[in-house]
This record gives sequence, structure tokens and C-alpha cells, in this order.
Amino acid sequence: MRKHSVKSAAIVGASLLVLAACGSNKTEGGGTNGGSCDTSKGTLTVGVVAPLSGNLSALGVGIKQSAELAVDEANKKCTVPGFKLTVSAQDDEANPAKGAQAATKLSTDPNVVGVVGTLNSSVAQTVQPILRDKKIPMVSPANTSPTLTRGNDFLTAPKRQFDNYFRVCTTDDLQGPYAANYLVEKAGKKKIAIITDGKTYGEGLAAELSKQVAKKGGTIVGSEKVGEKDTDFSGVIAKIKALGPEAVYYGGEYPVAGPLSKQMKDSGLDVPLMGGDGIFDGKYIELGGKEGDLATSVGAPTESLATAKAFVDAYKAKFGKEDYAAYGAFSYDATNSIIGGLAKSLEGGAAWDESKRDAMLTNVAAYTASGATGEIKFDEYGDSTNKVLTVYQVTSAKWKDVQTGTYTG
Repeated sequence: MRKHSVKSAAIVGASLLVLAACGSNKTEGGGTNGGSCDTSKGTLTVGVVAPLSGNLSALGVGIKQSAELAVDEANKKCTVPGFKLTVSAQDDEANPAKGAQAATKLSTDPNVVGVVGTLNSSVAQTVQPILRDKKIPMVSPANTSPTLTRGNDFLTAPKRQFDNYFRVCTTDDLQGPYAANYLVEKAGKKKIAIITDGKTYGEGLAAELSKQVAKKGGTIVGSEKVGEKDTDFSGVIAKIKALGPEAVYYGGEYPVAGPLSKQMKDSGLDVPLMGGDGIFDGKYIELGGKEGDLATSVGAPTESLATAKAFVDAYKAKFGKEDYAAYGAFSYDATNSIIGGLAKSLEGGAAWDESKRDAMLTNVAAYTASGATGEIKFDEYGDSTNKVLTVYQVTSAKWKDVQTGTYTG
């Protein structure tokens, strides 16, 4: 299994909360010493909205299964006394319209206490208001567009957009500049061309990189767009090649980025392609990503962290060789933030009903824990307070981490 990206951390969150909850359960022993939990009050649901089919399904399945792991552990430990938790996973196909349908379905279920998702920032834009209107907390393991939390003027006049929205990963206004610093200063690439897929994620990431490249004395020699369903990039490559770039930055995801990198090399444009966390997956290399290509991703490499061992071991025990992918550990922590907020909201043996929605939003916002990806804590906008990022390079047909840190300007 390749290395994945998570924030440097301490072991799985909410363990103290879990133990306290078990102690108050009606059934002796809880789930931690061979007993069973009291579930007499019924079943509550954690929703998941992610691409479970299509080109990005490897990432979506990792998100879904990591949420299931967190829920299973909570049930075994009687984290929410009186209730059994379950997961309802909805396939958004990485499509905003499908995401809206999934959110609408979940929002009509009175037993849905929170939603883990989405993967794509463009999908999040359609899901956020639907869940907000029902006061359902949404915690993303993967959205990186800063506009989702702080609005279009996120640098000069940030303003909270949705009080139900949170995320456990850092944002592109840090990831883009972090990539630019590495590309210009460490890799020595001063002339950079940009290609994007036109979607919210890719455009935002490339825009932030462009500004930082200029600050560091580099030059954006040109910019082109491709479609997310394109397969032949010869026209765009010819235009870019004529500009003599020393590297190409791609704003988008691995289904396009992998073949684009291969076609660049085949055409004689043998320079590194760099992208963000959207290309950081083993499938990028399978699809044509070449030696020397680069990617940034949120957090530190999972399997390099002793503190993430509990999550990795538990995931492998439950799902075998299946991959938790780039956002699995983030999904695990996102799910635990919802479960932790729920346990707090139902303290003292309270029943669940619609009147608990406001308390859920308050308690998820206030949730803190040491999770698989690091300290889990949200700022006033719903953003994660943990800003760790990593640069990876394709080395011997695998992603190898080459730098981990935080953006410092």
C-alpha cells in the first residue's frame, strides 16, 4: 500500500469521550469487554456523500469505508448510549447535481445526525445549502477550496458562509503557495505553464499557485484549459510546448492528469507535471504519471506516523488489502467529530429529535480531539486549525514524500 496523506497527529480521537459514554450505558460492560450496548432508543444515521462510482471512486470508497470504521468502533464502545449508529452512503458520482440529490435524500431523514463529505469542492457548493436548511452538520474530509468556508473574498474580507459546514483538511490558499515555493525554490523551476480543468478546485488551486510563483520571481508562461472528459491533449500540449516551460502545473484530478503527463512526455515535452491533492493517488501513476512528477497533499504521510498506526491497523483488519486512499484517515476523523458532537448533544440520556439540531451544530463546532490526522479542531469559519502539507514525487513508480511542513509565506 502506498503512503497516504494525513496531518501529523496523535492517536484516534474521542477515546476519552467514548470511555465516559460507555460508563453511563444501561448495559453492563458496554462493547469494550465482551458485553453489548443498550440500543433501545433506536438507530441514528451518519450520512456520507462521495463518488462511489466513476473515475474518482477509489477516493470515495476510502472515504465511505473509513466512516464505516469510525461508526463500528463507536457502536462497540457504546459512544452514544441508547443508540445504534449506522452509515448511509450516497454516490454523488463527483457531479454537483447528483450531490444535490444525495443531500436532499439524506436531509429528509429525521434520523440523519450529520454528513461526511464531499470529496469535490464543486459538489460541496450544491450540498452545503441543502444541509444548512435542515441544520445538519457537514464535515468534509477533502474539500480544499477556501471559498466554501470564507467566501469569495477569503483573503481580504473572510466571512463564514455556512454555520453547518466544517472540514478537517487545510485549504488551497495554503496548498497552492506551498507548491509554488517548492517548485520555484527547491525544484528550481522558474518558467511554469498552467493547465486546468475549469472546475472550482482546479481553478482555485492554480490561481493561488500563480500568485505565489510571481512573488518568488518565477513566471507563468501560459495557461490553457482541458475538459475533465478529454483524452487527447495534443493541441494543448503543442501550445504549451512552444512556450518552453520548465514545469507544468495541472489544476484538477488524476483521471486527466495521468494521461496528460504521459502525452507530454511522448510529445517531447519531458518536464515535471505538478498538481495538488487531486492527483495524489496511485492511479495517477497507473494512468501515465511519470518519474519526477510532483504533487502536494494535505497533511503528512499516514504510514510514516506512529500516531496514525491505530487507524491504519484497524482499517486493514476490517477491509484487508483495500485502500483507504488519500482521504480515508480524514474521513475517519470527520466521522468521529460528528459522533463526538452527537454524544455531547445527548448527554444525560436525552432522546434524539429535531430540537437537538442546534445543539449538534454547536457541539461539532466545539469538538476537539487527537485524531488519526492530528489535532481535530475548527476555527471560527469551520476550517481545520491544522495546516500541515506534504510534497510528493514519483520515484520508481511510487509516490515518495520529499517535504512536509506548513506554508510560511
